[in-house]
Amino acid sequence: MLPVVALVGRPNVGKSTLFNVLTRSRDALVADLPGVTRDRHYGVCRSGARPFVVVDTGGLTGEEQGLDALTAQQVRLAIAESSVAVLVVDARDGLLPQDRAILDELRRSGKPVVLAVNKIDGIDEHAALAEFAAFGVAATLPLAAAHARGVDALLAAVLPLLPADGEPSVDEEDAEGGVRVAIVGRPNVGKSTLVNRLLGEERVVVSEVAGTTRDPIRVPLERDGRRYTLIDTAGVRRRARVEEAIEKFSVIKTLQSMAAAQVVVLMLDAREPVSEQDLTLAGHVLDEGRALVIAVNKWDGLPAYEREQCRKALERKLDFVGWAKQVFISARHGSGLKELMRAVDRAHASATREMTSSELTRALEQAYQGYQPPLVRGHAPKLRYAHPGGHNPPTIVIHGTRTAHIADGYRRYLENFFRKRFRLEGTPIRIEFREGENPYAGRKNPLTERQKRKRQRLVRYVRRKG
Repeated sequence: MLPVVALVGRPNVGKSTLFNVLTRSRDALVADLPGVTRDRHYGVCRSGARPFVVVDTGGLTGEEQGLDALTAQQVRLAIAESSVAVLVVDARDGLLPQDRAILDELRRSGKPVVLAVNKIDGIDEHAALAEFAAFGVAATLPLAAAHARGVDALLAAVLPLLPADGEPSVDEEDAEGGVRVAIVGRPNVGKSTLVNRLLGEERVVVSEVAGTTRDPIRVPLERDGRRYTLIDTAGVRRRARVEEAIEKFSVIKTLQSMAAAQVVVLMLDAREPVSEQDLTLAGHVLDEGRALVIAVNKWDGLPAYEREQCRKALERKLDFVGWAKQVFISARHGSGLKELMRAVDRAHASATREMTSSELTRALEQAYQGYQPPLVRGHAPKLRYAHPGGHNPPTIVIHGTRTAHIADGYRRYLENFFRKRFRLEGTPIRIEFREGENPYAGRKNPLTERQKRKRQRLVRYVRRKG
């Protein structure tokens, strides 16, 4: 069990910067704009004498409407589960009424409070600390999170306030435990709603406003005895429509999450046609070699005719990932989620399946006998044996002769044959051809004296005839 430390404060006071410094990562998006962080973002700080969980929270504005109200709800949940709260304030802005309101709320929670006066670099440190002394917080510390100054003093003040070892605070969940499942899609298709429905709680902010999620949020989940790590990602729009720097970084984080995942759930909106951006995302998954499950959301209440048209459009446009399982769900009402998680399990099992060289070679022999590759310059390529080259995605290495000229169509035939033979569902298959070296390449036998004389006679004969 690791204790929890919550970073709380107004927008744009440096909480995400401090989070990255404490966790020694770049997980939290940082920008010189207010309201970048909206969800709770967890990480582990191992810089001090004992590790603890750090929670980066959104800024409290005092507004109780729209996204601000949803962000404030996430902050209060973080305070409730924390052992210590670190109130981060801006030394350049000075003491503001909203800082005092946040401090009053922290005091009502009964949690120990440490006051971190951030952005202290370049100004009179003593004057800034004197101004915030009016709060009456014993642990008031100067901090320059952007330069990692004052972090050691902050850790020295926080660690004694943490509960003793063995006192429950929050489960010490391994952030990378279980199957890593990234949920991707265009903005406002229901990714965060799906995460909340699977967890059974309002873990991430859900709003009708497109682009609510910005940071990739990793959440542990245990379902039917299996462990998962759900990664809720920001929606990805067409590049031409991405203008804000924050959204560009969010897209980069989403692509990184896809690369780090083991299974990718691509969410589509059943009420909208399959767009070019959906196909681009599926192409990214294919390039990364990740297992794929296609979740068609908002299926509830759709008329029979529109359902049939949706199925035909999916079959036609997603033919290049026809091996991916399509599951029709309603994230809001929870229908189809059991089938979705079964598809995730099957895709992960197929992507990580261990295959032996003997069974791959036997399958290759059957495939070769059933359909031989086209001739190359009058000669048929020979495929001799196969062995595994890795998993996630499954990689099959085939050795033979003249393999450099094998057509793409025959490669697809082998992929489909191996997929059907080993029942690999929901994962791409990579096939690598390797050609054995000719042991006599570059070697010349020296001519004997008799062969040399015969060659000279032949040359003289050809010259006379010419």
